[in-house]
Amino acid sequence: MTTMRAPNPDHQAPKGFQYYPPPLEPVEPGPRRTPAEEARTLLANSDVATLATLSEDGTPWASMIMFGTLPDGSPTLMVSTLAEHGRNLERDQRGSISVMSPRRGPDPLQNGRVTLAGRFEKPEGERREAARQACFDAMMYGKVYEKFGDFSVWVLNVERVRWVGGYGVMGSDDAASYATAEIDPTAPNAEHAVEHLNDDHADALLLISQKLGGYPDATAAICTGIDRYGMDLSIDTPRGKAPQRIGFAERCEEADGLRMATVELARRARTA
Repeated sequence: MTTMRAPNPDHQAPKGFQYYPPPLEPVEPGPRRTPAEEARTLLANSDVATLATLSEDGTPWASMIMFGTLPDGSPTLMVSTLAEHGRNLERDQRGSISVMSPRRGPDPLQNGRVTLAGRFEKPEGERREAARQACFDAMMYGKVYEKFGDFSVWVLNVERVRWVGGYGVMGSDDAASYATAEIDPTAPNAEHAVEHLNDDHADALLLISQKLGGYPDATAAICTGIDRYGMDLSIDTPRGKAPQRIGFAERCEEADGLRMATVELARRARTA
């Protein structure tokens, strides 16, 4: 597993450019989901992707598709040979899918996305039944489509995972890590938690930034993301705006665990 976060040394930044003001006090970086965990969580909460296949002349071909997932995270598709991507898969099983997180904020490139690459296969036996059901769960008319002879069920055997979480925020994982990674149970509640913290607990976010984030000169803070391991903050200071990651005392094991985890952070900040 490899992960990279801004500032990225490969960026050819202008001379004297400062990404953001550094913390004034030393802090341990908060834990984060691995690229494999990010990928599994994103796919578990999505059903639309871009499928990339190879046309007969070798031209890359991108198509919008709906997908389901097997328990090991393998994406499942039901596609027709009336579509070019369906014909492409019959001839060459190499391919990838790209899944985007819902757009939040004015810049979609700051949102998460993942690409899974590997080889597609038509599953057999119990794996085929599981793939069929996953497709039915994702596709409103999947049971109707299956009755047509031009439709087939495919499974992507993942070989490589690439996750991008924004500018300079990215990482890779292998197939084994992806298959065994856990889905974050808090993900369905994350957006509401962020809104609640920003709307009702701005004072607590500011205190957390000052006492736990290494920015005692913070003047304001908003939560930009949250997961089972911690929260991401955007902190205003007289020196400029800075991002910071604050880890929870323990990772959340339940879907509703974010509330207690953030309450504990606030308590810790008040006694720091």
